[in-house]
Amino acid sequence: MKSKSIEEFYQEISGDSGAEPNSLLPNGIQKEIGHFNVFNIKELYERLKEKSFMPYDRRAYYKISLIRGKNRVEYADRIIEIEENALLFATPKIPYNYVPLDTQQSGHFCVFTGEFLTKDKSGIDLDKLPIFQTDGYPVFQLTKDDTIAVDLIFKKIHQEINSDYVYKYDLIRNYVAELIHFGQKLQPVTALYSKHNSAARVSSLFVELLERQFPIESPRQRLELKSAKDFAARLAIHVNHLNKVLKENTGKTTTELISDRLIHEAKILLKETDWNISEIAYSLGFEELAHFSNFFKKQTALTPIAFRV
Repeated sequence: MKSKSIEEFYQEISGDSGAEPNSLLPNGIQKEIGHFNVFNIKELYERLKEKSFMPYDRRAYYKISLIRGKNRVEYADRIIEIEENALLFATPKIPYNYVPLDTQQSGHFCVFTGEFLTKDKSGIDLDKLPIFQTDGYPVFQLTKDDTIAVDLIFKKIHQEINSDYVYKYDLIRNYVAELIHFGQKLQPVTALYSKHNSAARVSSLFVELLERQFPIESPRQRLELKSAKDFAARLAIHVNHLNKVLKENTGKTTTELISDRLIHEAKILLKETDWNISEIAYSLGFEELAHFSNFFKKQTALTPIAFRV
């Protein structure tokens, strides 16, 4: 599963309204400064209300949202319920799903690539900010006064991005930095973090990530996630936690489940395609043919060639 690019994001939010993705681009965007854009949630929700607002996925961009309305934010092992107002920070490192729970959705969000807000441009090193670390769940509950303050910052961004001011993106970086520092001074809504059925959710998401890689339809197609560490990193949880959850729910370790699925696919490719063994090994993520042969024989007591006959 690849990270969702900024181009795919625009394709998704263009919805069924007939709007071209390019029509949603900000006025005067400059590629050399990285990408930035800001949106009104109420307007976007009206366009996408028949769809899941933001599917669980890894994205190749950062996002800051002022959420106004009843919502649920789902991480791999946590679910955060938002009853009214919240500030959400999303990083490419942590996949999540954002689900509106009523029709009264409003607020704002901005998206930007790492290039837009790098240290040499803004003085901010995103990778070192606590708010964008992989061990946190950066959803912050807002008071009425907090909400008004954050809303004002977003309104300034909307106003500036549509202006003709030559240095508007420098000013916008300052506003984004203000949002980041505003969030880092708030306490996370730990009371809203729900572990209810979190083990089942981790198991379900693991299976989804695993199955999404199949079927293998071309020798040039290659598995991206091959190890327990790969899956844990994609889910933004510790590999030991993933192993524990899967063992409790399935009776098998992460590695055993991956191996079972690889063997199943390997048997299909050996019997139903004319690909050579090296091509099959490569597509299944093995660097060396010998590694694939040893793996296959260990799992089936046959070599790939013997099984194919």
